[in-house]
Amino acid sequence: MDTQHTAEFHLPRSRTANERLHALVPGGAHTYAKGDDQYPEDLAPVISHGRGAHVWDLDGNRYIEYGSGLRSVSLGHAHPRVTEAVRRELDRGSNFVRPSVVELDAAERFLATVPTAEMVKFAKNGSDATTAAVRLARAVTGRPRVAICADHPFFSVDDWFIGTTPMSAGIPAATTELTVGFPYGDLAATEEVLTRYQDEVACLILEPAGHTEPPPGYLAGLRALADRHGCVLVFDEMITGFRWSEAGAQGLYGVVPDLSTFGKALGNGFAVSALAGRRELMERGGLRHSGDRVFLLSTTHGAETHSLAAAMAVQTVYAEEGVTARLHALGERLAAGVREAAAGMGVGDHVLVRGRASNLVFATLDENRQPSQPYRTLFLRQLLAGGVLAPSFVVSSALGDADIDRTVDVVAEACAVYRKALDSGDPTPWLAGRPVKPVFRRLA
Repeated sequence: MDTQHTAEFHLPRSRTANERLHALVPGGAHTYAKGDDQYPEDLAPVISHGRGAHVWDLDGNRYIEYGSGLRSVSLGHAHPRVTEAVRRELDRGSNFVRPSVVELDAAERFLATVPTAEMVKFAKNGSDATTAAVRLARAVTGRPRVAICADHPFFSVDDWFIGTTPMSAGIPAATTELTVGFPYGDLAATEEVLTRYQDEVACLILEPAGHTEPPPGYLAGLRALADRHGCVLVFDEMITGFRWSEAGAQGLYGVVPDLSTFGKALGNGFAVSALAGRRELMERGGLRHSGDRVFLLSTTHGAETHSLAAAMAVQTVYAEEGVTARLHALGERLAAGVREAAAGMGVGDHVLVRGRASNLVFATLDENRQPSQPYRTLFLRQLLAGGVLAPSFVVSSALGDADIDRTVDVVAEACAVYRKALDSGDPTPWLAGRPVKPVFRRLA
């Protein structure tokens, strides 16, 4: 039975579990974005289980969950068609000394889903795929530098990217110096970077879309820039893959990159990612060419059959059930409700919803309309007490209208408290502890 959510909301079992986690796992979680520093003090639920759009914590509380698995669980937890596909493979083995026929089936299915790519190689996480793309670009161009979109928050755990963040400890400066930034949506500024480092930039890597739509002609212009300067164009489709269209942003906007990387929604929570792209480039990581070999991707568990079965099932569900359209419809309903609730409580200029409907985030602004971690803390605390676990408003297709309506009601209650804090000029009395913290910061 679910525990009743109240204003005096406490999570004693989760708190104990978090303390044990910190004693055994650096950071208390295996992903920094899941750390308890991202939640109000002593209100970081430790999850027992999930089904559909709901999860339960160790204290017996049920939540409507958003942003599930860092955007990976787009069909909802324990989706029956996905779990059944995995179950069929469980008694057939998971990893062999030679490729499984499942690898062939999964590659054929992926390339049929993303027809802009000609070859694919699977891995377990997004960082392996993006780093393989960077290595391949450097190999085929003979150039050392990587140009990353400076407006996008994350590309890889590997040195070429993490060295550019405030958490650069342990990374040689010489490595970081080989990574340069360019602004999203600004072709002139990007060309200036390519000209400044003429014949040195191996690739441009970016998320093809983010919280805003690409400016008209931008992606096509970037494609032309890459061609003119002889560098590789890489689309990081970890988030846009499936949520924008089954074929990713490249399928929606009609601009074909040289390489692209997929993950997250591809496995609905199962560990699978993919590097895909033009045969001419991808084959440099293979055996059918006469040039220097590229150590592209070689992972013990990259082709583990259960996750590949999950990925194939996900693609089938998306195609047969119109999942992308449903994600957009749910997101539009949620965004409209949240905006109406915020406006109704007089905080429409302070609690904002941004992004594509299938990938919504929220911003919490202070009395000066500047981003505020204390106000984010206040907002998260009120959502948690109301049974909504929402580091973002990224929807899954398992949500129902009743879930959206309940979420909007909880948001309205949170906005009423938000208004009181704004009127007082100080949110501190409503925080009950330290503010939540940004993931990327130099000191713990």
